[in-house]
Amino acid sequence: MFRRENTRAQNVYNSSIRTSGFSHSMTSHGIHVIDTGFVRPRFDAAYLLVHNGHGAFIDCGTNHSVPRLLGALDDAGIDASRVDWLILTHVHLDHAGGAGELIARLPNARLLVHPRGARHMIDPSQLWAGAMAVYGEEVMEQSYGRLRPIAAERVAEAPDGHVLDFHGRRLRCIDTPGHAKHHMAIYDEQANVCFTGDTFGLSYREFDTAQGAFILPTTTPVQFDPEALHASIERLLALKPEAMYLTHFGRVENVEHLAGKLHELIDAMVDVARQAKDSTDRHARLVHELTQLYAVHTAAHGWPGDREALVHWLGTDIELNAQGLGVWLDRA
Repeated sequence: MFRRENTRAQNVYNSSIRTSGFSHSMTSHGIHVIDTGFVRPRFDAAYLLVHNGHGAFIDCGTNHSVPRLLGALDDAGIDASRVDWLILTHVHLDHAGGAGELIARLPNARLLVHPRGARHMIDPSQLWAGAMAVYGEEVMEQSYGRLRPIAAERVAEAPDGHVLDFHGRRLRCIDTPGHAKHHMAIYDEQANVCFTGDTFGLSYREFDTAQGAFILPTTTPVQFDPEALHASIERLLALKPEAMYLTHFGRVENVEHLAGKLHELIDAMVDVARQAKDSTDRHARLVHELTQLYAVHTAAHGWPGDREALVHWLGTDIELNAQGLGVWLDRA
């Protein structure tokens, strides 16, 4: 739910992005990929959809990301008053921490969120308290910024199947649990793409090879559910999208192949967890075995990096996936 990073390096990076240029690119159908600047380049994305002179954001990063999102509006020629929606895939802070701050800068926008997540945007005190218990106030302020509540009248809930008419462009909200119970994906019917949050895994561009994108699931605490995640992936695949837009990070294609890899790794990670269940040093064993698992799969993908490089790019995700598998074991 909250990403544990090298705090010193993250704080230096967060400080630098506030005064640096905005980092984003546009793909087809007016979809802008925005690097939110969280943690490192090409780690955390938000999206701006531009259609008929109006804008809608999907996810937003943290408070420190807001200047980048507003900069993307400027570059797209869209005034803040013509942004109608901020749509959240879920309320984990790397996706939604800056929602209140961004909405405050968008005078006519409303927030669209899964029904289970709405209350946390209206009153983020529980989200803040949970993160504070892990990191402390100083790290929370530096990494995310103080969470700002959103007035209830500006928050709309999106139950499964809800269709948002974005000036003639249909955006369908799909309940996709497995990573979190309050997770939804957004299917853009015009572009035939899905914005998947964390449901369709993580794909960092550093692992791209001649074989294409490398992908792995995220079992981040505390609501990992492998069966639900398998089902959610299949539900998105049934739409036959030409691409997925991931928060971590960007657009990926060849989605049927990637879905197969996700299914394979979910099962492999569950097997790792079950084998470690009764270990006295369970967490350390989970970290070790996940590192080994990902080393095998990245090598098969043709990635030339060594173990040190693997841990450099995936160390945080290995740690969080180990934590998530541990919570799942305890709950099961």
